[in-house]
Amino acid sequence: MAAIDIAGFVADLKDHAVDHGFHVHDERHFVETYSLRQAWEVDLHPEEACGGPLDLHLSLEVDPRTLLSFEDLVISIPEHEDPPDEWHFPLLFTWSLPPLPEGPDLLLLATELAGVGTADLPLEVSAIDSYPSVTDPSERSLTIVARVEVSLSRLFGGEEQLCDILDRCADVSHHLLHNAPAWLGDDA
Repeated sequence: MAAIDIAGFVADLKDHAVDHGFHVHDERHFVETYSLRQAWEVDLHPEEACGGPLDLHLSLEVDPRTLLSFEDLVISIPEHEDPPDEWHFPLLFTWSLPPLPEGPDLLLLATELAGVGTADLPLEVSAIDSYPSVTDPSERSLTIVARVEVSLSRLFGGEEQLCDILDRCADVSHHLLHNAPAWLGDDA
């Protein structure tokens, strides 16, 4: 029997995201047959952005070697002893917006978002400038990525709730939604 119910954790995370004001659209589960590496992906966004323009993609990557070594440890320690906090799975939050005709200044946006996400949710801001045709102005596609570590020992103890992270994700989402009309050129 598995020490940690990863599928149950993802289901609880989706329910928890709804409690924090997100709307869940889709969920996918992938298993690589050769290595048994797994990935769960969830598409969601703030409730008020159901028609766009902001999308949030959550992904949890499960390395079977990490999971098996954690389970081996759990089996070997006494029942009353807590496992050390040395095993983690990466959980990524990725925000995306459609091409932005009036794209933001990346340094300014990264600085603003650092204050919104705080140290609890470090954010990476990136953009791609594309030209639909040589006579058109550039359009900036914006991507923001946050990477947090999910503790297997906290999952095992039923302590991993991610409330602060989901609150920060909601704050980042609202900040992006507030600024999106100007970036999309709809702020006339």
